Amino acid sequence: MQKRAARTRQAVLEAAADEFAERGYEGASLQRMGWRAETSIGALTFHFGTKTALAEEVRTAGRARFERCLAELAAAPDPLRELRTLIGALARLAHEDTFVRATRRLEAEGPGGVSPLAEVWLPVLRGLLDRAHDAQRLRPGVSPEDAVALLAHLAEGAMAAHGATRDSAWDSVWDSVWNVVLHGLAADRTGRAGQADRTGQAGQADRTGLVGQADRTGLVGRTDAPDATEPTWT
Repeated sequence: MQKRAARTRQAVLEAAADEFAERGYEGASLQRMGWRAETSIGALTFHFGTKTALAEEVRTAGRARFERCLAELAAAPDPLRELRTLIGALARLAHEDTFVRATRRLEAEGPGGVSPLAEVWLPVLRGLLDRAHDAQRLRPGVSPEDAVALLAHLAEGAMAAHGATRDSAWDSVWDSVWNVVLHGLAADRTGRAGQADRTGQAGQADRTGLVGQADRTGLVGRTDAPDATEPTWT
């Protein structure tokens, strides 16, 4: 009996996440949640009582999934590369996880209660930028505070875009945006443009016109001219 009640409760919670993600708090219907969960309104309200209680439970679950995802991210030697991994993971969660999509929408439209998801991922982003600054990986004149403001907007935009749709065209735009952003943030650690270093910056095209090879961090060299002076991140 307890197992059956647990299955019903989980089915209702998943149905609520779907409903909130699609329709927001005001548009969500307990009746539709019952239909989605294939259970009665009586069973639904027995487990959660009200729509507000369901919304709070969905948001708590969404936050927990965010925390679990961040805890499972593998550390990278280069904090700038790890930043890209972090924001990519946030974007995938916003696209693939119904609880996360529902949580983001409820934060924007629903009643208060659970702390915003930004309180989960923003400290991680800031920590990576502090690491980059301490390792002199940020371009001179770029402060961690300014970089946090920029990348926080980028992360929110990535999550909003992936929460709505995901296709190859968007992924191409995403790569281009990162090329620009990381090109502006990253310092030239060698002190000489056109020379690859161990952090993953690939060299420029050489005087024979050959294309620089991407190294293990995914940093690709420019190919437009033998005397090009700046690296391009991918």
